[in-house]
Amino acid sequence: MLEFDRNTNLLMQAKYKYSLQDVPEPNLYREIYDYESIPKIPFNMRHVPEDMPAEIWMTDTTFRDGQQSMSPFTPEQILHLFKLMSRLGGPRGMVRQSEFFLYTEQDKKALQLCQDAGLKFPEITTWIRANKKDFELVKQAGVAETGILVSCSDYHIFHKMHLTRAQAMDKYLGIVKDALSMGIRPRCHFEDITRADFYGFVVPFATALMDLSRESGIPVKIRACDTMGFGVTYYGAALPRSVAGIIYGLRHYADVPSDQLEWHGHNDFYKVVSNAGAAWMYGCSSVNCTLLGIGERTGNCPLEAMAIEYQSLRGEDGGMDLTAITEIADYMEQEVGVEISPRQPFVGRHFNVTRAGVHADGLLKDEEIYNIFDTAALLNRPALVAVDAHGGLAAVAHWINSYFRIKNDHAISKNDPLVIAIREKIDEMYAAGRNTVMGDEELEVLVRNTDVDRYERLICHKTR
Repeated sequence: MLEFDRNTNLLMQAKYKYSLQDVPEPNLYREIYDYESIPKIPFNMRHVPEDMPAEIWMTDTTFRDGQQSMSPFTPEQILHLFKLMSRLGGPRGMVRQSEFFLYTEQDKKALQLCQDAGLKFPEITTWIRANKKDFELVKQAGVAETGILVSCSDYHIFHKMHLTRAQAMDKYLGIVKDALSMGIRPRCHFEDITRADFYGFVVPFATALMDLSRESGIPVKIRACDTMGFGVTYYGAALPRSVAGIIYGLRHYADVPSDQLEWHGHNDFYKVVSNAGAAWMYGCSSVNCTLLGIGERTGNCPLEAMAIEYQSLRGEDGGMDLTAITEIADYMEQEVGVEISPRQPFVGRHFNVTRAGVHADGLLKDEEIYNIFDTAALLNRPALVAVDAHGGLAAVAHWINSYFRIKNDHAISKNDPLVIAIREKIDEMYAAGRNTVMGDEELEVLVRNTDVDRYERLICHKTR
């Protein structure tokens, strides 16, 4: 049977409808995941078309999945970060939703504080177990959407829940029907999708959910959860690990609309950002993230990374305020106590700091040579040069210009007598055995002690 497709404007063969395969034994993909060796990446060279949706955005799970890896946030910390997240996402809601727990009094207080803030974005959603009793918590919270855990690999269905596929699917559909009967939008978390039997369980289950969605008139969302970080983006990679194959299959075989489809990845194999970007590229509107990528084991997809990735892909800022990223990082480190790697992109203290003398000289001549973009304007994080034993005169000159905010024609060159005098004092310290980087405060004192009149003029320039 042929059907005319309004998206491709071509006659397309009718989609094959997959039925549940209720197998007696679990399919654990032992040829890929034998557990005694590194998981293998299979290829079948089936290529699916890229098909980015007209609208893409991010969602957040910092206060749910993220904080499972650390001491819980206080309600006041959650409110502060929620407001910063709203500012980052901007008026168009590029950070569209934020997900909360509901189980403790602290969870409920945090959710209430964020509701009382009256912000349009992110929309507050929740997460519950596939348990009818948990719906009472959702109703009491007064939220419109909740995530529901619906594990989909045989590892979970057979070995964790001790069910058959048919029993698991029947249980899940019953919970979703309960949500729909209460007027709650269900977001079904397909846990462990990159180890699941895609055509034997994932597609038939997703198809049944889309039937319920059409019958009820309430959008049922699907979150494709790469729980173990097994997803890959290689061209021609096979299921169950292919991100492109998963997104294409859910859209093409289960008719899941892009705006009801979300990707949730983990970083066990260093692929979390590329996998999220691929999910966008192949038709998923939403990617789920956490601030700084916090989360259990290696963490989730960093929200700040996808905010940058969005602008790289779309060529516009979506109304986002990227300077909020720096404030989020500072707050997480100073107030919450999260340890951020100094070299973590966009948020680490040293991500745009150079130490090599030749690089420092390049930055002094033209910052664009060694800085990835105007980090001062976009992130409120000016490019810096570390002053230590190796940076030479250029490192000192660049530090003075950055610290005292001297630009263009007023910039101090590396041959300035002040720079030469300071460099000599620094070299004496390292010759005497110092092995740590110079801090801003001690460098400022060094400038003052070297030439107090010049220092006072620099301070006046900085405070203008």
